[in-house]
Amino acid sequence: MAKSRILIIEDDSEVRELLRTILSRAGYEISVASDGIQGIHAFRTDPTDLIITDLVMPGKEGLETIVDLKREFPDLKIIAISGGGQDGQNTYLNAAKLCGATMTFRKPFKNVDILAAVKNLLDQQDHSES
Repeated sequence: MAKSRILIIEDDSEVRELLRTILSRAGYEISVASDGIQGIHAFRTDPTDLIITDLVMPGKEGLETIVDLKREFPDLKIIAISGGGQDGQNTYLNAAKLCGATMTFRKPFKNVDILAAVKNLLDQQDHSES
């Protein structure tokens, strides 16, 4: 069976590399983008099974990115993550759900929680295709 593929859209290089490391160690094939514009281009060029996107980014931020991707690819599974200020964090995460994010996580997140969510979403996808 082919490896599941994940696109990480995150402007913070430390978070991007952390996600890349934990997910590739778990056996996933990873591609990365540092903002929504790059992320949308990367997905259109080479679609993945799942996207993990930050919400607060320069250029095209996460909510716009989610809306644009879901408009074009309604079945796409997206995990939104945000550390955008303590007060604004829940607002951003709730807005991400309303825009079409499948799941949301507050930064800092636990690696085990992200891995479980990714596995859960990709397992659902595998079962729906069989």
